[in-house]
Amino acid sequence: MRKKIVAGNWKMNKTFDDAYELVEAIAEKMETLAKPEHEVVICPPFPFLEMCGDMSQESFFAVGAQDVSEHESGAYTGEVSAAMLKSMEMDYCIVGHSERRAYHNESNEAIANKVKQLLANDIRPIFCCGEKLPEREAGTQFDVVEKQISESLFGLSADEFANIVIAYEPVWAIGTGKTATPEQAQEMHHHIRSLIEKKYGHDTADNTTILYGGSCNAKNAKELFANPDVDGGLIGGASLKADDFVTIIESL
Repeated sequence: MRKKIVAGNWKMNKTFDDAYELVEAIAEKMETLAKPEHEVVICPPFPFLEMCGDMSQESFFAVGAQDVSEHESGAYTGEVSAAMLKSMEMDYCIVGHSERRAYHNESNEAIANKVKQLLANDIRPIFCCGEKLPEREAGTQFDVVEKQISESLFGLSADEFANIVIAYEPVWAIGTGKTATPEQAQEMHHHIRSLIEKKYGHDTADNTTILYGGSCNAKNAKELFANPDVDGGLIGGASLKADDFVTIIESL
């Protein structure tokens, strides 16, 4: 049975003190929500990873990074390697987020390299994919997402792929207040699962966790998560408010 996950992507927000207060508030509110079959992941900026990791020891959330270098080590100023994240006992790492693709020109090949680095260090990638508004309007969204997934993930073995979490994030819905309808989300999640089934078989597809991201919030999470192929969410802005984030967790 595939795992239900709610992951909070803080992006470039919060100071250290603010981050501490937020994690403390989330952990306190989660004390009554313990559901072993579900996973909660907090993905703060790099400077806060150790603090969040320490605090996670007294709660039941996992910690993930927001990005990783595609290189193993070396003269790459400002980069953070998968081995570094592993040494801090990180559980997850986001890769391929649309903001990284847009602002840092990340290619599917580069993202594939990042995935390989993470898997080599026993860190689960949360692989993001999704179409832009013109692609949705042109009706090419399924082709766009298939290309992203096939070029970044389908070089993996079935055993390697079993450690992948996919997050479908329509770019037109990220930080815009617009959200894919539950029907649109289910349609794309079903498409993604069918691609996985075609490549790796029914069991792998059925066991792959596929999250929805893109203005998922406390008000719409329950309706989105009710879809059979939506296994939780990768949450942006709403993860910065403890009450909202916990409400989303409760919606699983």
